[in-house]
Amino acid sequence: MRIVHLLLTSRFAGTERHVLELAAAQAANGHDVTLVLRHKAAQSRPDAIAHRVDPRVKVELVADWLFRWPARRDAARLVRRLRPDVAHAHLGSACRALHGLGGVCLRVATLHIAYKPHHHDGLDGLIAIAPWQLPTIPAPLRAHSTQINNWTVPRPPADGARERIRALYGIAPDEFLFGALGRVESSKGFDVLVDAFARVAIPGARLAIVGQGKAWESLRRQAPPEVVMPGFADRPEDWLAAFDCFVSPSRFEPFGLVLLEAMQAGLPVVASASEGARHLAPYFEQPLVPVGDADALADALVAMHARGRRRCEYPMSHFRIEAKCAEVEAFYREGLARLGR
Repeated sequence: MRIVHLLLTSRFAGTERHVLELAAAQAANGHDVTLVLRHKAAQSRPDAIAHRVDPRVKVELVADWLFRWPARRDAARLVRRLRPDVAHAHLGSACRALHGLGGVCLRVATLHIAYKPHHHDGLDGLIAIAPWQLPTIPAPLRAHSTQINNWTVPRPPADGARERIRALYGIAPDEFLFGALGRVESSKGFDVLVDAFARVAIPGARLAIVGQGKAWESLRRQAPPEVVMPGFADRPEDWLAAFDCFVSPSRFEPFGLVLLEAMQAGLPVVASASEGARHLAPYFEQPLVPVGDADALADALVAMHARGRRRCEYPMSHFRIEAKCAEVEAFYREGLARLGR
């Protein structure tokens, strides 16, 4: 198949990892895969996107504009020129770029966040990443949609990563390190985590919040100096190796790819009852805590610390990219057959 993925963001995070991994897996399966990015995504900076793309995946760049609609227009023109079998959009601007391309190709989108009529209506099919999303899709479109779990690609940490990171940030080998990863913004609930951690002041415990975002400065002011906040990490797997427990305090988390990464690292998990965490809760030994409840989160941190440092075993075969990529490709084929292609 000729497949075009549209991703009109500029900074690397969970959605971007999902798209690059899917594109690489499809290229490895012998498909002709192109990724459409903005020029800003190809800048020389640690959190850019283009330098991470698998060499088997072709990259096409569209110009950055002051407003979003010219980039959508240019992306639509590019899809018309490429004439793929499938155009697969990721996030709002990319979805809207496909609105006027009915009949050109199969137009699908992944619900990385939630169904939004002005983004997704008029497309040929949707992929939900979690079961809670399917009932939110109108029945006519839901009939041509499916749910496919997120996946994780195993990434071993660098040799000595745990010791190196702890030494760099003054975390003693015997200190218990709670850790969180993600974009630092309100939806991630890191302010609740800082509040919860400060309330209990667990002896011999530290907290690290790894990531960058709009709320980083305000969170840094809120957090005590001993809370480690290194900003964006190009190798999150090294930080996961340094953690003793992973914490997801999100107010909203559609699936939580980072939860899978923590599971892959064998970390025990403390999580708020966000949408994605509820989907994965059967795998966790610690019950979920109410969203936004600092007292309940503090109690969960104390309970997890009392259990001591250990590694957990999770059935990660349920979240292998090979199987999930096959499901995505089967969804494409069903859509193409429905359109008579």
